[in-house]
Amino acid sequence: CRMEVSLVQIQWTPRNPDPQVFVGETVTLRCDIQGSSVYRWQYSWKKEGSERTISSEQQYNIGGVKDYHEGEFTCRGTEAGGSRYSHTSDAVTLTVSGESRPKAVASIKPDPQVFVGETVTLRCDIQGSSVYRWQYSWKKEGSERTISSEQQYNIGGVKDYHEGEFTCRGTEAGGSRYSHTSDAVTLTVSGESKPKPTVKVKPQTSVYTGDTVTLSCEVQQSTGWMFLWNIYPQQPKSWTTVRKNNIMDVTVSEEATSEYGCGARRGQYYTHYSDVVKITAAGKPKAVASIKPDPQVFEGETVTLRCNIQRRGVSKWQYSWKKEGSLSPVSREQVYTISGAEESHTGNYTCRGTEAGGSRYSHTSDAVTLTVSGEYVSSLVSLIIIPNRTQHFSGHSLSLSCEDQRNSTKWRVMQYTQNRSVSNCPPGKESVTRSTCNISSLSTAHTGVYWCQSKSLGSSKPVNITVHDGDVILDSPVHPVTEGDSLTLRCLLNKTSSNLISYFYKDGSLFWNQTTGQIIIHAILKSDEGLYHCEYPERKESPKSWVSVRGLGPGSSGVIVGPAVGLSLTLLLIIILILFLSYKKNKGLKASMYL
Repeated sequence: CRMEVSLVQIQWTPRNPDPQVFVGETVTLRCDIQGSSVYRWQYSWKKEGSERTISSEQQYNIGGVKDYHEGEFTCRGTEAGGSRYSHTSDAVTLTVSGESRPKAVASIKPDPQVFVGETVTLRCDIQGSSVYRWQYSWKKEGSERTISSEQQYNIGGVKDYHEGEFTCRGTEAGGSRYSHTSDAVTLTVSGESKPKPTVKVKPQTSVYTGDTVTLSCEVQQSTGWMFLWNIYPQQPKSWTTVRKNNIMDVTVSEEATSEYGCGARRGQYYTHYSDVVKITAAGKPKAVASIKPDPQVFEGETVTLRCNIQRRGVSKWQYSWKKEGSLSPVSREQVYTISGAEESHTGNYTCRGTEAGGSRYSHTSDAVTLTVSGEYVSSLVSLIIIPNRTQHFSGHSLSLSCEDQRNSTKWRVMQYTQNRSVSNCPPGKESVTRSTCNISSLSTAHTGVYWCQSKSLGSSKPVNITVHDGDVILDSPVHPVTEGDSLTLRCLLNKTSSNLISYFYKDGSLFWNQTTGQIIIHAILKSDEGLYHCEYPERKESPKSWVSVRGLGPGSSGVIVGPAVGLSLTLLLIIILILFLSYKKNKGLKASMYL
């Protein structure tokens, strides 16, 4: 007996029947036979063009459908354990689109965050599909009801209850294809009254002429606004503005004050207006640079450059000094101090101020010119030192005075000591009377360079003074010795002692030893200039002192080294030979002799 096949349908899992599907989807073909007393059917599926049974199940599932699955399908039923069978079904056609199923994209305008009363538009877009025309459906989270069938779902005068998540999907108009459902978009509705924008100012509200101020109008956590600016009262004519939606740049060109406020509009919805901000422009101050004690100084002097700027509303300035020709600042202090000026410090200096913690800055000062001259040595004055030597024992006294041919009182004794600063003769216990400096008890801190100086008359030649804590010093001349003159060097002990052999060195090499504690160099040459020191082996050695020789040109006589004055050449040679032999026996030392 043959039965009719009453229903054959194609389904895509897990949705409704759809004979038109996209590549990659899962398709289910189902064979139903109704109106029969057959207890159980066995099924067979065939595809057009083939007699081969492709499935023996009531539901024929095709996972990840491809183009080649496209075609016409039929099914038939046979009674399980019997002989009855049904008619073959009418053919059903499966159409496979060569593209993937598109996905809808939902968007919200003007912004996902809106205020009560605004108009909101939700839009559904489906791209990348051959579907000619889509029909849309919108759903809200928590409801299966379609709330709109338009591509654009408009909500006018939005309320709190509109808040939530929305999805959309497209169905082919006049066909069976449909898109994937979009990802949800969330609409947030603020229940507050109209928002109030805020005006922000960069860099600050108090500026100088020539500066540009940037104003920004901001509405909390939302976008899509058009901004409206108000100026109270009318802006000065010389001030210029450039507007870019919520940003307005104001360039101030003269001293004046103006106030600014803003509002915003989104569609037909307007915010409140912001509070106003006041912009005040003052004239930019100019730094003023000065030099003390004088723009023209000599080497070794201390120079102070000072930068002064009117406050003009600035509570604190940060300073910057630049020297002409230098890219980086030479100082960031208001007072730039140069101790021990050198000729390399000569140049033009400018300064400028920048507001500490702000953005305002002053005009750069006019340049001040510092001229440092090489030491000007005056022939009018000499520094007199008592005792007259370069080295002195610690604890002893020292007197320094300026001797002027014109008996001027304008001279002062100056020093540059170990603290690396130039000052008057040491303060404290020492006394300074006009051009005299008396130091009652020397210490090593007094070691340094001393000279006489006058603002109007220049300075004397400098003198090196060394104060020694030890037991031995070298008595050497304070001033240069003229070539051809004699030079006497003495090796002095802090506590006198007799019959001690003293050794004298030049540039680190031994050249004489003597029991009298002194040597005399007759008719000194320029080549005798050098670094001298002496020692008593039992009492250690003296500091080193430089002996300068002032040259007189060629033809100068030689140097004779000996313990006494007025010896004949023959006698000198004999003495030198005896001393040399004696010296070679003494501790095996090597001597170098001047002949």
